[in-house]
Amino acid sequence: MRTAGLFAGIGGIELGLHAAGHETELFCEILPSAGAVLRSRWPGLPIHLDVTTLRSLPESVDLISAGFPCQDLSQAGTTAGLDGLRSGLVTEVFRLAKGCAGRRRNLLLENVPFMLQLKGGDAMRRVIAALEELKYRWAWRVVDTFGFGLPQRRERVYLVASAHFDPADVLLCDEAPLERPKTTISQRAHGFYWTEGRGGLGWAHDAVPTLKNGSTIGIASPPAVLLPDGRIIKPDIRDAERLQGLAENWTLPAEEVVRAGFRWSLVGNAVSVPVAAWLGRRLTEQGRYDTARDRSFPTEGKLPRAARYDGHTRHSVAIGSDPLGIAPPSLATFLRYPGEPLSVRATAGFLSRTRQAKLTFEPGFIEAVEKHLERVQGQAPDYSAEKRVA
Repeated sequence: MRTAGLFAGIGGIELGLHAAGHETELFCEILPSAGAVLRSRWPGLPIHLDVTTLRSLPESVDLISAGFPCQDLSQAGTTAGLDGLRSGLVTEVFRLAKGCAGRRRNLLLENVPFMLQLKGGDAMRRVIAALEELKYRWAWRVVDTFGFGLPQRRERVYLVASAHFDPADVLLCDEAPLERPKTTISQRAHGFYWTEGRGGLGWAHDAVPTLKNGSTIGIASPPAVLLPDGRIIKPDIRDAERLQGLAENWTLPAEEVVRAGFRWSLVGNAVSVPVAAWLGRRLTEQGRYDTARDRSFPTEGKLPRAARYDGHTRHSVAIGSDPLGIAPPSLATFLRYPGEPLSVRATAGFLSRTRQAKLTFEPGFIEAVEKHLERVQGQAPDYSAEKRVA
């Protein structure tokens, strides 16, 4: 297929589609740093800045890919839903989906799975209502990057819509359940968010939690990794790129317009390349959906993790988040670069928040963080003054 990448970011979807033999006609991306990456990696390809001023697409375009903005749909964002200024831009995709002479283009959308429960699934319900009004069939599924051979726990919801084929034959045919590693502090590496507030802890066994745009306290930051030897590091940006299936230094051209640290935000916003490549292959060689997976679709409230519309009826679908079930290497083995030790200030701040939070931590985790602080500080910490201030 010939594709148009809207909200293209640094081109994760398009890289995967290219690997499956599809070809991109144009990009639309408003962020200058992401645009610098696209210009460097796809020299000469047109890049339109603002989707709202993109009047039409070339008639040769068969597929619109769009990882549309998630800030209003994520648990860590504004939770405004499709009424938010950014996530509401998905309506521009529907406008551009109509080609000449009534020809409707195929769609590939990506976003955060929290949209399936936010406000009773309101955002996704509005998306599929718009698609059905346009006479599309659709299917969605929550898929985890971990099952594509990358040690990152990154669940995203992918939706395929078409008036020409059954999207269930693309998204809902492959399943190979993969067991997740269990916590063993002294034997495996564990990734966690060190910048979060008191309400939760991102935690992953032998993997990093979802790489993301930024933290709830306004820091665009990497996760930390507790290594089996007790050290806690912040991974190198080149390893972060690899955790998304990108080449090392893929985002380096962004430093033409932003500081180096902003590359973390670009990587956190990206789509994992192997997932997009699987979708690209299935778009070319479709399977045969087994209707025995169909279940009843809820008329209200939280939505299922997989669903489809056959042109007449909506169905929930009984299927997991691992289409291919490719086990990744251990996180400690995967990381090529030494990273940076989590600083005294960052470690102490994290420990302070854990003492104020009502959270349950894995056995041995807090003790390991305390030992790391002693190591980087050079002496045992005294938390008494910190507690009085808190």
